[in-house]
Amino acid sequence: MNDNGIAAERGAKTGLKAWLPVIGLTFATFIFNTSEFIPIGLLSDIASDFGITESHAGLLITVYAWVVAIASLPLMLIFAKTENRKLMLSITALFAASHILSGFSGDFYMLMISRLGVACSHAIFWSIVTPFAVRIAPEGKSSAALGLVVCGSSIAMIAGLPLGRTIGLYMGWRMTFLVISGVAALILAALAILLPKTPSDSSISLRKLPALIKSPALLSIYLVTVITITGHFTAYSYIEPFLAREAGFGSTAITLVLTGFGIVGLIGSAIFSKFYSGHRKAFISIAVAGIAASLLLLRAASATPATTVILCVFWAFAINFYNLAFQAEIIRNATRGTAVAMSIYSGIYNVGIGGGALAGGYVCSGISIAGIGYAGGAVALIAAIICFRKLLPSVSDSAARGNSDTEEKTNTD
Repeated sequence: MNDNGIAAERGAKTGLKAWLPVIGLTFATFIFNTSEFIPIGLLSDIASDFGITESHAGLLITVYAWVVAIASLPLMLIFAKTENRKLMLSITALFAASHILSGFSGDFYMLMISRLGVACSHAIFWSIVTPFAVRIAPEGKSSAALGLVVCGSSIAMIAGLPLGRTIGLYMGWRMTFLVISGVAALILAALAILLPKTPSDSSISLRKLPALIKSPALLSIYLVTVITITGHFTAYSYIEPFLAREAGFGSTAITLVLTGFGIVGLIGSAIFSKFYSGHRKAFISIAVAGIAASLLLLRAASATPATTVILCVFWAFAINFYNLAFQAEIIRNATRGTAVAMSIYSGIYNVGIGGGALAGGYVCSGISIAGIGYAGGAVALIAAIICFRKLLPSVSDSAARGNSDTEEKTNTD
């Protein structure tokens, strides 16, 4: 089916039926994000089972993120011309199979190998899921489709991560991975039914890379991102043992805090969609400064359960605004080759995740887990200074290029 045929089909469908393919991709986003962060909720159990330290177990997060970072662009260049439905079904099948291997891992290295398979499927998934959602959405509903797919990430934090953690606590962490595999298989079956055949737009090519690299705005976004996310994940990768040891939270309370990150994500998304176009500087400022402040105050806030929860809520708003604002800025600034720009952003973001998890591990083993907030906050503060000096001066609060412009450009790219 060519693009004209896809457009005609989109225009012909109405109501819930028109949204079913996008809803299917939203469920896929949910399970992919649940898997990405599930080691954070099960870190202590995995470490205990294999007789290793939590910092050693944290390598699961580091290596996973770095594989995604390294593989995102090369894999997309390899599969750039693969029909979208076929590619989505293939990577979801790889995702499910890799989790079966995780569930039957007899040692840490086997678990690591299984996570590499998940990482490769993840690298391709996040490069194609949002453009795919835009192309199959009902006519004129591209922005809504993007918002719906992003909601899958927040729901993963609200339901996926806490539920996976609960299964791990009561039935063992291996069962969590097997359940994820089962859910992924169900989603794979649904996608096979719901997704239309959609030819690749072949928009990713090496020719677009030099122009992107020369963009000062994008370079600033990438630089601030890798530093900020490194700082964030220096602490967040070890938030589960930190809450247990430093804040005195029990297993249920930790699960509720992790759930709260997802709930705040949904609220933050609603606030963002309503106010961002006219207050871009404010959102970016709150995001970068808020992350740095939250990390630096983490140890002090852990003195009481109430202050810990309040700080985590503020921290969750800051990282949610960051993720939404910086992706929106890439769309605004990458007038050509948006998919390439987003692929590079995804890779850089995962460099930050891996670097943060590694740095946090060194802090935990070399100093104390109590210091992860200070270490992460110092890194995030550097990013905030760069952002205020380099990026914010180029940002205007004009709403002239609002949702309609974004939607038009995402359709074009």
